[in-house]
Amino acid sequence: MTGLRFDPMLPWWVIAALAGLALLVAGFALWRGLRGWAWRGLAGLAAAAALAGPALEIGARAGLSDIVILLDDRSASQDLPGRADQTDAAIDALTRQIEALPDTELRRVTVGDDPDGTLIGTALTRAIAAEPEGRIAGIITVTDGQTHDVPMIPASAPAPVHTLLTGNPDDWDRRLVIEEAPAFGLIGEEVRIRLRIEDQGAVPDAVAGSSANLRISLDGGPEQVYAVPPGVSLELPVLPDHAGQNVIQLGFDTPGQGELTDRNNAAAVTITGVRDRLRVLLVSGEPHAGERTWRNLLKSDAAVDLIHFTILRPPDKSDGVPVNQLALIAFPTRELFLERIDDFDLIIFDRYRVRGILPPDYFRNIVRYVREGGAVLVAAGPEMATVESLNLSPLGEILPARPTGRIIDQPFTPLLTDAGRRHPVTTGLPGAPADTGEPADGDWGRWLRMAEVLPDRGEVVMTGEGDRPLLIMDRVDEGRVAMLTSDQVWLWGRGFEGGGPQLELLRRIAHWSMKEPDLEEEALLAEQLPGQGLRITRRTMAAETGPVTITAPDGTESRIELAETGPGRFSADWQASQLGLYRLSDGEITRVIVLGPAAPKEFEETVASEARLGPLSQETGGAVLRLSDGIPDLRTVAPGRNANGRGVSGEWIAITPREAATVTGLSRRPLLPGWVWLGLIAGLILAGWLSEGRRAAAR
Repeated sequence: MTGLRFDPMLPWWVIAALAGLALLVAGFALWRGLRGWAWRGLAGLAAAAALAGPALEIGARAGLSDIVILLDDRSASQDLPGRADQTDAAIDALTRQIEALPDTELRRVTVGDDPDGTLIGTALTRAIAAEPEGRIAGIITVTDGQTHDVPMIPASAPAPVHTLLTGNPDDWDRRLVIEEAPAFGLIGEEVRIRLRIEDQGAVPDAVAGSSANLRISLDGGPEQVYAVPPGVSLELPVLPDHAGQNVIQLGFDTPGQGELTDRNNAAAVTITGVRDRLRVLLVSGEPHAGERTWRNLLKSDAAVDLIHFTILRPPDKSDGVPVNQLALIAFPTRELFLERIDDFDLIIFDRYRVRGILPPDYFRNIVRYVREGGAVLVAAGPEMATVESLNLSPLGEILPARPTGRIIDQPFTPLLTDAGRRHPVTTGLPGAPADTGEPADGDWGRWLRMAEVLPDRGEVVMTGEGDRPLLIMDRVDEGRVAMLTSDQVWLWGRGFEGGGPQLELLRRIAHWSMKEPDLEEEALLAEQLPGQGLRITRRTMAAETGPVTITAPDGTESRIELAETGPGRFSADWQASQLGLYRLSDGEITRVIVLGPAAPKEFEETVASEARLGPLSQETGGAVLRLSDGIPDLRTVAPGRNANGRGVSGEWIAITPREAATVTGLSRRPLLPGWVWLGLIAGLILAGWLSEGRRAAAR
């Protein structure tokens, strides 16, 4: 590289003035008709040029090697049958051919799995930006063409981009597509999932158009089967039946006939079940000191609709006071206990006495309500030991304990039983007793009265004076019954002798009765940890539990032993090897959990396609070839010529050498030495003088 540079001895304006003066003198001489005007003008310009200091700048150049970018797609879809071998063979062959080219460097770019799918566009953009544009001679991608960042694919490139597709032309796949699914749903109210089954690729004639048997189950329960034709959107009704996560597992039978994969034949939708409102009926048998305890607890919960009745005047009381002066409305017993009873999630009898207000048929209807999934909570007082006890009504057949007729009027501190330390309603209560059975000093205050009962069934989770049952919890068919044999819990709320966790205890009892998932005694829980870890927890009332079997998305099974981490809780951490739908079972309870998507994005579309990368190859003059037809040869062509074609031995692709170079050094030398400039100026002046002398002699 050679160029002309200037190193002026005087400011440029002085040199320009000298050159202008020389031209002015020459012009004046021309006007006067003097013969040496041209020589004088050239002498002035030569003097100005000498003062400008012209010099030749000579640069030393070194050639740069060309760069070829080779992108290797190693995402999960490339592990489908045959593709890994095609990729390995193509990468090895192209690597050898590129390394054999003179002055050519290879840049390997490997694209792996990402939570957002295959990011070929991002990898290409970064690889091109990392290299000098003038040195990139070619870009070759070995992939199935399925990328999930299409907006990141560059619109063009400084060299031909060749796309070599793995797979085979006769590949086909059938997949399950979830078009729309709600994230939340009201418990007991229908929500809809819209889905379709889609065929891709060269579907065999025996399969094309045939219906698929779609299998649906909720939380690993019994399956329902529907026949669904491909390409038709279907709205599937789903009924969330409990609070928290409702996992709907969807899948269809593999049609066979060489389908690429069955990983996208199943999906899981998680719908969080929420209650519209919890409806609670509270019936207080009489006014007493702890009556407002229940009311305040339930009214403080915005998700609870409370209906509260207090019986101020039993039927056997006759004092002449008009009814309209005792209550705003009459007690609507028929409407509440016959017509609308199924609308309630919980019925609480607070110190209720059997006084003829509710006929036996109403109590029998309450029994029916509990057996079919309802809940009853009995908070008893001294009436439990009388002939007005609820146990002597038809409701007694579902109560977990029967009274002895004795009232214990002695102070006592509530304690947890072994079952109570494991039961989620009572475990972890603030100030709860330790394993020794003794409460922490000063944490729990004493109660003053309780009824003596004999438990018939259920779990005794708290005891009172003399280890007598204080809180009993039982399941009756589909429903639940809880019995608190003392009306003194309000003392905790008043801070008597330090008080206790009154609100938390009553809240847990009420929500357990209403089947809150977090308070289930027998539960198999799974929590996702950072990465692909799982924390598996078994909550049980038993003293020990067995191993948990984990079924991975690909059907492989693992057995994991759980270690006791607390009373009634057994846990273990486990690392999953892949994303997808996992089924957990300990032989009694089955749990379904999804790590990432049930069918990862890699398997949403599995048939190799040029639709995403083909436009870039076409724009840059590159080729889109299938490796199933063979690995193409690699050539070099001049820029502007075809970069692909077919020869005798098969297809070929080409790179375009860029002949890039870099300057390694610069040297500068004057255009003419100083003495040459001096001689040139003197010679021009002499030539002008001689020209004038010849003219004078001629005259």
